[in-house]
Amino acid sequence: MNILFLTFSQFIRDLSKRGIYTDLMRKFAREGHNIFIVCPLERRLKQNTNLSINGNVQTLGVKTLNITKSNFLEKGVGVILVEYQFKHAIKKYFADIDFDLVLYSTPPITFSKIISFVKKKKGAKSYLLLKDIFPQGAVDLGVLSKKSLFYSYFRKKEKELYMLSDYIGCMSPANVKYILEHNPDVRKDRVEVCPNSIEPRKNTEVVDRKEIFSKYNIPEDKVILLYGGNLGKPQGVDFLIEVLDSNASNSEIFFLIAGSGTEYNKLKNWIINKQPSNVLLLPAIPVDDYERIVQLSDVGLIFLDRRFTIPNYPSRLLSYLENKIPVLMAIDRNTDVGKIAEENGYGLWSESGDLNAFNKNLNHLVSNKELRLKMGEKGYQYLIKNYTVDNSYRIIMSHFR
Repeated sequence: MNILFLTFSQFIRDLSKRGIYTDLMRKFAREGHNIFIVCPLERRLKQNTNLSINGNVQTLGVKTLNITKSNFLEKGVGVILVEYQFKHAIKKYFADIDFDLVLYSTPPITFSKIISFVKKKKGAKSYLLLKDIFPQGAVDLGVLSKKSLFYSYFRKKEKELYMLSDYIGCMSPANVKYILEHNPDVRKDRVEVCPNSIEPRKNTEVVDRKEIFSKYNIPEDKVILLYGGNLGKPQGVDFLIEVLDSNASNSEIFFLIAGSGTEYNKLKNWIINKQPSNVLLLPAIPVDDYERIVQLSDVGLIFLDRRFTIPNYPSRLLSYLENKIPVLMAIDRNTDVGKIAEENGYGLWSESGDLNAFNKNLNHLVSNKELRLKMGEKGYQYLIKNYTVDNSYRIIMSHFR
């Protein structure tokens, strides 16, 4: 099959890197499909649109405005323009290609014209990997008003995207339920669970604990609570700070936070003012180092803003499960990521903002090493059964055979 993959991922240009999209595309390529990837080249990179070819994978980087780590206006305009930029580039570089399947993920929701164009050309099927429900997520966080023109525009584009999609793969059962309840025009038989997934490492290297901990000044005699990933408004960083503050005198634990985002400086300023001895904030660090640190951590942390009415399902969960560490979550009540973790014995959750409940779960995990090991093993087994690219590939391809 000729497969077109549309994405906003900045890392997709190097399929050797690990990630939910790179791993999935490698799987499709290994299965013998011809892969055509279209992704943005943000203007800060100062590169023109270009095409690279590696075996049966062609990657088209399209010059766009800055659509990540930018102010709201440029990001909003950039997301609107990218549909036209992608479509123009596809016509120019892939004019002679007849696609059988077009895959695309959210964000963004502004690919409807591209998908319509590809489908009309030679009847390609379309599959949406739903990773974000927008614009409602922005409304939940107070970034957008339902009375704004931006909201009206993006909600219209969201509906168009759903109606153009032959199939919609959601991250969890709660996502399926949400889409069907809030979009009555979408047929039930077109929506299914196709979760975030990775290609698990076949061989785990033996990590020198002393070396990597010494490099980043991480104590070796503490229970390491790791938070890795984005530090933005969706993560509810204010509550993360509450958690850190309430545990500032706990000498048994050490919070290691590795990531970046719009709320990074808020957390950094709190650390500068408070100077807690058991918190370390690291900006983006080399992927290899981060993966070594995950292997050596004791608990993985997930935070989500309590205001969300949409069911998020953070992909950072997969790294924790792969490395056999239990997951401790402070999340909203509409996601099922915590419920699934508890039901399958690999994590604990409480509502974001409930400090007593969070610290109760924290202390329960910190005080019981045997429990952490048991939960970590259960999490790994759940990953192997449910969150691998082999599973995602099987779900997607079941519609095209």
